[in-house]
Amino acid sequence: MVDVRKRGEGRVFQGASALTLDAKGRMSVPSRYREALQGQAEGRVTLTKSPDGCLLLFPRPEWEVFRTKVAALPMEAMWWRRIFLGNAMDVELDGNGRVLVSPELRAAASLEKEVTLLGMGAHFELWDSQTYAAKEAAAMAQGMPEALKNFTF
Repeated sequence: MVDVRKRGEGRVFQGASALTLDAKGRMSVPSRYREALQGQAEGRVTLTKSPDGCLLLFPRPEWEVFRTKVAALPMEAMWWRRIFLGNAMDVELDGNGRVLVSPELRAAASLEKEVTLLGMGAHFELWDSQTYAAKEAAAMAQGMPEALKNFTF
């Protein structure tokens, strides 16, 4: 079940989608997210590197909030500003609802063909499907972290 709910001005994105990059590195945004991205961001999104080995995909208004926070980081976080801001690429959904992922960002996240798009609230993560499956399995094998020990389901 995928939910796209209002969260203030923006939307809350959740759910996983198995997708395929075409030969040019384009990814079709699932139709359930397209309308929200068109309405919230006029089809404009920003992609950048994540320290977790995936890419972050932000609707443009959410990117502006994130960018402002990153730009305000102290000098000791200069490398993180470089990672997030220096690698950011602004793109637009094309007429077919696709997003072009640049060769540089595809290489940074080891994206070749099979990818997983995860709704993470105000933004998305874009993973190589095999990498995501391996990291998820490793996290599950470690068991619940302390922060979730008293969490009720």
